[in-house]
Amino acid sequence: MTDLNTPARGAATGSGDRSRPRAALPALCLTQITSWGIVYYAFPILNPEITHATGWSAGATTAAFSLALVVSALAGIRVGRTLDRRGPRAVMTTGSILGTVSLLLVAAAPTLPFFFAGWALAGLAMATTFYQPAFAALTRWWAPDHIRALTVVTLVGGLASTVFAPLTALLAERLSWRHAYLALAGLLTVLTIPTHALALRAPWPPAPPAAPNHADGTTPVARSRSFWLLAAAFTLSAFAMYAVVVALVPLLLERGYSTAQAAWVLGIGGAGQTLGRTLYAALARRTTATRRTTVLITLGGITTIAFAVTPGPYILLIAVSVAAGMVRGNLTLLQATAVTDRWGHTHYGRLSGLLAAPATAAAALAPFASAALAPLLGGYGRLFFLLAAVSVAAGFIAPWTAIGVVEPPRFEWRLDFMKGSSHGTTFPLPA
Repeated sequence: MTDLNTPARGAATGSGDRSRPRAALPALCLTQITSWGIVYYAFPILNPEITHATGWSAGATTAAFSLALVVSALAGIRVGRTLDRRGPRAVMTTGSILGTVSLLLVAAAPTLPFFFAGWALAGLAMATTFYQPAFAALTRWWAPDHIRALTVVTLVGGLASTVFAPLTALLAERLSWRHAYLALAGLLTVLTIPTHALALRAPWPPAPPAAPNHADGTTPVARSRSFWLLAAAFTLSAFAMYAVVVALVPLLLERGYSTAQAAWVLGIGGAGQTLGRTLYAALARRTTATRRTTVLITLGGITTIAFAVTPGPYILLIAVSVAAGMVRGNLTLLQATAVTDRWGHTHYGRLSGLLAAPATAAAALAPFASAALAPLLGGYGRLFFLLAAVSVAAGFIAPWTAIGVVEPPRFEWRLDFMKGSSHGTTFPLPA
């Protein structure tokens, strides 16, 4: 049997040879939209049916889903180190297999402990198939033009909810939740396992040498003040963002919309993500890493407030979902490039794993916390106000994440709308 990490003969990649593995980018586009759509976005759609059919509480089932994200956060650090050394092929192929098995366990779970076990295994699949390994692969293979490759894969990946939220709702109307998960598991098997195994065979290039100002390695970076403040900002932002995604369907059901209508509002946010990501490269050229971190996180809070204060009409909710998706799409690319923007490419896998771990843990707690807090706060509308406040708090931390910041940054930001223009609009946002 051929080892999954054995390079394909004749493939060319790496910093020395500027050709890239042609199959890798379209393959990762396909597997990201499928993995996210089935392993992540199907759950908010199916969970009401799960609780109704089994009698399990929404808090219990959401806690199982949160467990998957906790496992993903913990496993992500180790996965990042493996990616740095060996590349994505074995990691992502194994992850696709684990994803299929986990959904089969979830679908067949006779009791809550089995349900939790299935989602724990799904957490390993998330760590090995979601954006982190895909970003590591594209950053190494495409550097220094990795932003373009990252943008492409997230443009397509952003459609995961647009495609799979309505598809899952359609399956839920015609099948039990267990049979719906079985159908989705079959689709995951067919579309991701062979794709990862066959398309990611290009040689894994050696890590580029560290830049002179990053030559100290990962340990000083991981212990630096800017690194941990950035992790704190991303953690708070991730908590709010993922809570909004999971709580959006219950919010709309609470306001009298049908499951299908709620699924479309959630799904159209994916189209917003795709639209927003087309703007990221221009934003990256015109702003510093710290500046766009502050702006995007703050905008996330604003769109969350918009959900809280917009009960309708339905078309307005669609518009808010698109706007929120645009922000989420840019936040994904912001986090994907946070390490390279500040500390270079050399230890991308490990540093991105460390940076993502607390944010993923926060995302893990978000579904359970939102389900628990909503009744205490008097409904999902008030929950969304709380989540907006969390995003704003993250926005206040963001200006301090610049390397070497010892004074509060100046509160001035210029955005030049016309390329080459000497005139712009000044906003009261941190630089």
